[in-house]
Amino acid sequence: MSNAGRGPVSAGAGPAGSAGPSGSAGPGVPAEVRPPSPDELLAALDAEQRTVARTLLGPVAVLAGAGTGKTRAITHRIAYGVATGTYAPNHVLALTFTTRAAGELRSRLRSLGAGTVQARTFHAAAMAQLSYFWPDTVGGHAPKIVESKGRMIAHAADTVGVSVDTPVLRDLAAEVEWRKVQMLSLEEYEAAAAERVMPRDTSPRRVIDLMKAYERLKDDRRQVDFEDVLLATLGMVESEPRVASYVRQQYRFFVVDEYQDVSPVQHDLLRAWLGGRDDLCVVGDASQTIYSFAGASSDYLLGFGSEFPRGSVLRLERNYRSTREVVHAANALMRGQPGALDLVAQTQEPGPDPVVVPCVHDGDEAQTIARRIAELVAAGAKYGDCAVLFRVGAQSAALESALGRNGIPYRVQGGTRFFNRPEVKLAVHHMRGEAIRQTDDELTRRVRLVLQVSGWTPTAPEGTGAVRDQWEALQAIMGLAEDAPAGTTMQQFTQDLVDRAATHHEPEVDAVTLATLHSSKGLEWPNVVIAGAAEGLLPISHATTDTEVDEERRLFYVGLTRARRTVTITWSRQGSTRGGARAPSRFLAALGTRTADGAAPTTG
Repeated sequence: MSNAGRGPVSAGAGPAGSAGPSGSAGPGVPAEVRPPSPDELLAALDAEQRTVARTLLGPVAVLAGAGTGKTRAITHRIAYGVATGTYAPNHVLALTFTTRAAGELRSRLRSLGAGTVQARTFHAAAMAQLSYFWPDTVGGHAPKIVESKGRMIAHAADTVGVSVDTPVLRDLAAEVEWRKVQMLSLEEYEAAAAERVMPRDTSPRRVIDLMKAYERLKDDRRQVDFEDVLLATLGMVESEPRVASYVRQQYRFFVVDEYQDVSPVQHDLLRAWLGGRDDLCVVGDASQTIYSFAGASSDYLLGFGSEFPRGSVLRLERNYRSTREVVHAANALMRGQPGALDLVAQTQEPGPDPVVVPCVHDGDEAQTIARRIAELVAAGAKYGDCAVLFRVGAQSAALESALGRNGIPYRVQGGTRFFNRPEVKLAVHHMRGEAIRQTDDELTRRVRLVLQVSGWTPTAPEGTGAVRDQWEALQAIMGLAEDAPAGTTMQQFTQDLVDRAATHHEPEVDAVTLATLHSSKGLEWPNVVIAGAAEGLLPISHATTDTEVDEERRLFYVGLTRARRTVTITWSRQGSTRGGARAPSRFLAALGTRTADGAAPTTG
């Protein structure tokens, strides 16, 4: 290859990609900040985290419970390795599963003096390698990524005479993805399909016909989907000695966050990158395995000691997020489950016990939740301190209606991204122009003037609605300027906004968050409401096997451990004013909590 004589690819070149969206010092971090010394890095950690940071070589598995500072531990570990000279920064690859999480890793590493370390999603790392090596190994440019898998599957369905609506289309796409991450051929999938629930009114034979048509369409258009990227990169590393040698020279040390979410294809790609080496650190929590339906498996985390017999298995169980009462409920819910950790609350301030509130029907439940939010705000909380979590997206409509009627601002997690909002895009555009001007004005004053041009006012408009939503978005940018470190320039601040947009690192807006339990993972709030804790919703009605119910339990656990201080759990005795009867979730009895009327929750 053209630069093979220069040795491993330096940061910002070749398959490694770039250290960040812009190579800047990162969100809120002026370029001249002195990186911490090795001793300072260790001093910022507790005893168990310090052990993680010092264990720099060989295979290491860190079993890290919710709120135990796992991201802090692994970023300090990487930075400590760089600061002590154990790691060359361009030989380290930190891997995670979402763009937002990768951006958070990069931001923290920059602030710790390890900003040139690569932190990427599995897909981004694989795509960079595939694009780089494709011309030499296959020829020509790498195939383009399928822009809309749903549209292509719909087209494939038409060609084989399968009628699909939007829900079935989503299920078919999930089935395509599951087959690939499990690395099953179509023949192997046909054998496995007998044990799987097929999309509505679709036989296994028709699903397989559709998959074949989908693959033909991709080939005809010279496109690949995200799962193909992983498979093709794996095949390239395994079959091309030049590629394997190049990648293994580039990356000597691997760190994988959220290892309980790894799929078979990701696991095998990681092993291919490692070759015969074992300088691997994985971090995860089996109790937060909530993507089994998509191919994730905690077996690789729990079986790490068997896969790497000389490896170290370390534990982080000090919970710094939640009160003792919340931690006690979370431990009770997961007691006896495989891989469950025994969390120990570190917060000294006592909080209220989680409370269960039975409601008459779904409308009453939504109104009860609105009243609960109003009570919390009246007691001093901000709207942004509160989240309402639920099992399925359809539950959001009644909640949005109730919050709107009560004048409570809210945002739906996974809705329009903050930096895609028209008023935010306009403000960032104006700031980029303002950043060109060289003035000595204070940052906050310059940002204030730009935001006023975009429609912001120093005082919030009354009421709720679109005008208030627009003001809250611009106010969030103002808040970032006010919180920026002293000496931050307009140019640095504007670059911070661009970096945040690229990594989905959105600022906080003072509004209640509505989110599914799945999308709440990795987030936290002082006050959490878990809605719909009834049989048929949590666990979901189609969870019929013990394995499926266990996953629903873990999903409930994720919801509980998002809370710092208060947890309110609601359920309704019937779906509507004329709906059939419901029972409370079987998980409630394990919590040891009381209902709002003082009675112990039952499962009947």
